Amino acid sequence: MQINATLINLYHICKRECWLHSHGITMEHTSDTVYDGKLLHENSYSGRSEKHSEMIVEAIYNGISLTGKVDFYDSRQKIIHETKRGNKVEQAHVWQVKFYLWMFQLNGIEGATAILEYPLLRKIDRVELTVDDIRYLIHAVSEIASLKNSDHCPSVINAKICESCSYFELCYVGESI
Repeated sequence: MQINATLINLYHICKRECWLHSHGITMEHTSDTVYDGKLLHENSYSGRSEKHSEMIVEAIYNGISLTGKVDFYDSRQKIIHETKRGNKVEQAHVWQVKFYLWMFQLNGIEGATAILEYPLLRKIDRVELTVDDIRYLIHAVSEIASLKNSDHCPSVINAKICESCSYFELCYVGESI
């Protein structure tokens, strides 16, 4: 089984979206917000893209393949840089980056930290990984594995964030919030 950083992110936003995505039902290609985020990532730090490219990170934990794509890793300073469009779901971003840090540890890279960059907001958040964070990530990975193995799609969450979600029409067809 494989669990990627996108699923970690989605797990913290909406378990239904996490389940749909893990079952191959993806709607991000229909989202202007997702497209804007990709453009922002490509254009915000133009000098960085000439010297550095995204980095695939992989690890195995308890027989589960963990994967992710780090925007940029400064190996001299041991800092992961992750660029995000907005901070509406900031906790999901934090857990995604902590997932990267955990995978680094699983690969023997100790002492790494991370920076969440929100160029449109001119905001930077520093992220570190604690022992309690690792315990939580182990729990989250287990929960996501259960979601992936489940034949039952979780219920809609009826939250304000649903209105801007790329899965909105799929989840609320024939209904109103």
